Amino acid sequence: MAPPAPSIGYVLMGFPRVSETFIASELLRVEQAGVPVRLFVVKAVEERERALRHPVVDAIRARPERLPGAASLTAPLHRWRRADLAPFLPALPRVARRRPRGLAEAAASVTAQALRDRRTRLSGPRKLYVKELLQAIALADRLLDAPDVRHLHAHFAHGTTTIAWHAATIAGLPFSFTGHARDIYAEHLNPKGWLRRKLLAARFAVTCTEANVRHLKAIAPAAEVHLVYHGLNADFARMLREPAPEPHGNDTLRVLAVGRHVAKKGFDVLVDACALLRRRGVAFEAAIVGQEDKHSATVRDHIARHGLEAHVRLPGPMSQDELLGEYRRASALCMPSRLLPDDRDGIPNVLVEAMAAGTPVIASAVSGIPELVEHEVNGLLVAPEDPEALADTLLRLHADPALSDRLARSATETVARRFDGSRQATRLAELFHAAVRT
Repeated sequence: MAPPAPSIGYVLMGFPRVSETFIASELLRVEQAGVPVRLFVVKAVEERERALRHPVVDAIRARPERLPGAASLTAPLHRWRRADLAPFLPALPRVARRRPRGLAEAAASVTAQALRDRRTRLSGPRKLYVKELLQAIALADRLLDAPDVRHLHAHFAHGTTTIAWHAATIAGLPFSFTGHARDIYAEHLNPKGWLRRKLLAARFAVTCTEANVRHLKAIAPAAEVHLVYHGLNADFARMLREPAPEPHGNDTLRVLAVGRHVAKKGFDVLVDACALLRRRGVAFEAAIVGQEDKHSATVRDHIARHGLEAHVRLPGPMSQDELLGEYRRASALCMPSRLLPDDRDGIPNVLVEAMAAGTPVIASAVSGIPELVEHEVNGLLVAPEDPEALADTLLRLHADPALSDRLARSATETVARRFDGSRQATRLAELFHAAVRT
């Protein structure tokens, strides 16, 4: 019998997550590009991430393989009991016997970082790193019985990449990872030079904006970092090939925003802009579609403060076909993103979706957004933290249908030319093919 084709082992924290359709689309398209995938999942998906199940998930051939749970390892390190360690104990002697050198290398790396990142000189080692090592040992144990897996790839540069790195070290495999936003900017997620060490240990790193490439190369100039845009997700690409319903226009300005309720999205700024529209006597309605999160209370407070309960809706997350309907009804998709010290958007996937659907977009000129939205060409850019500028730009679009139509047409062309999801996934597949050949 011929040996199995080399596989890529994907390491994800949870799967499938409703807010991570870009990962599901990538998995499907990598498979379609001829790369077999094994899918290793660290923990169960959070309740808030189970609200919907996107069709793309069921099209993926790889089935999630759960690693042993680490929920019991919440006590301080010195209080861990044998019962807490039980899920990981069977793997440890097997891995120690089969890969003693790799296990020693991983343990040495973890010990150094756990001591380096102590709270004080008198503190014990940080338990997080020990827990991630145990999870890596459990993964390596699986890999040693999966000779088809020739390379590991993790999404997000903190916990999952740490686990993939240690497991790869133990099993003698190369690894890579994709860095996104907060995971590469928040120092506390990779303290004491941890991200630099990961970049230098990885065969390559991938990220989704040129701004992120510059940031990662500044951290580790010798690292190999590739730009691979997310592209339009698979479900949206499929739905856009179907006939669109006839538009129903009226004089109401329909404002749409999409995303989790987190501070970097700037949804509070959008609500303040809506208050200015109301003061100017503009007939409008607004919807902020997405999951409740840490910033939800702030957004609701701004709505209540301005008395906008009848004008601004928070409908929660939507399915992809429901969201497409919202894009097609909207006068504009607004992304008033802001830069935070430890978090920022890359290129929000909803901008790509809206532009592909022919919705005019208004966004902040921050981070990677100008790589997609070119001011006055395929969208309009505004300064962050400026509700008056946002309100003025919304009114400008509403008053000038010709401008709105021109921007929408150019936006659709931009996505087709530069953000085709299948072409982007093919680039990633080529990196994987090269990794397993060497």
